[in-house]
Amino acid sequence: MQTTTLSANRWPGLIERYRAFLPVTAETPVITLMEGNTPLVPAPAVERLIGRGVKVFVKTEGANPTGSFKDRGMTMAITKAVEAGSEAVICASTGNTSASMAAYAGRAGLRSYLVFPHGYVAAGKLAQALAHGSNLLPISGNFDAALAIVREISATLPITLVNSVNPFRLEGQKTAGFEVCDQLGGPPDILAIPVGNAGNISAYWKGFSEYKAKGFVDRTPQMWGFQADGAAPIVRGEPVENPQTIATAIRIGKPTSWHLATAALAESQGRIEAVTDGEILEAYKLLAREVGVVGDPASPASVAGITKFAAFIPDGSTIVCVTTGHGLKDPDTAVKTSGVGELTPVAADLDAVKRALGLN
Repeated sequence: MQTTTLSANRWPGLIERYRAFLPVTAETPVITLMEGNTPLVPAPAVERLIGRGVKVFVKTEGANPTGSFKDRGMTMAITKAVEAGSEAVICASTGNTSASMAAYAGRAGLRSYLVFPHGYVAAGKLAQALAHGSNLLPISGNFDAALAIVREISATLPITLVNSVNPFRLEGQKTAGFEVCDQLGGPPDILAIPVGNAGNISAYWKGFSEYKAKGFVDRTPQMWGFQADGAAPIVRGEPVENPQTIATAIRIGKPTSWHLATAALAESQGRIEAVTDGEILEAYKLLAREVGVVGDPASPASVAGITKFAAFIPDGSTIVCVTTGHGLKDPDTAVKTSGVGELTPVAADLDAVKRALGLN
């Protein structure tokens, strides 16, 4: 009987894949859930809206192990925390960071603590943190207040802060820029991305810049960042004291990486703009129904942005839109945008089912 031998060609996780670009050594105890290598999905439905030969791809970061791009930074942050001998980690979060922190901390055997704004984190994200065994504490304040508290805690107690102020977070997140180039065979002309705390746009730019410096690519893309209209401090040029948007992941009024983001925008000759909640929801439906990608409510900001500002896109451009988290983290939005009311059962009868489905 003939047998077939399969070669071992599995993805090793982003630290091993991009080790030469990361601050790790042969002795570093790598903590990984095999994050990275997320799909780059063609989006012809978005291309049709823009026209003029523009090509659009969606970088689906919701395909990471805990369902968001945060896993890229967290594998590095937790790895370095373990290397430094830390026994506990802490973060403030609007949801995705906490889910990722809890998963990687659990994997590493560390205690984890989450401080979050009460009533402003999607249930799916809190459920993840609970499932992974994190210690959760809601506060009567927004994300910025929560971040100020955990920064003080980490400064006075032996607990490692793993928010994006932790420099190892951005080191991990920059690998998405490498991946985009690897998957496309070169850099896009425009990288469009939702902007909240502004770490991710900074990290992508760092990745593109390092790839160019090492000769892997010969140019870098323009960085296009999009904030929600009710939480757009960088667009306005001043902090927003009470940010409001359905896109909870980017409901941030004082971005920690503001200066890094503005530097990335300036160096890439990019742009930062605001999109409304209505525009985000329209893009949400377009992505889900015609592209096949369901993102959390922050994710479609990138697609909403390039369609809103399509007049500024040169003909024939290649654009990568980042969707930052999976839609099942916020199932309420999926239900509300469906336009379907309460579902009422019908009899388990062929004719009744056909009538209810309009198939007669």
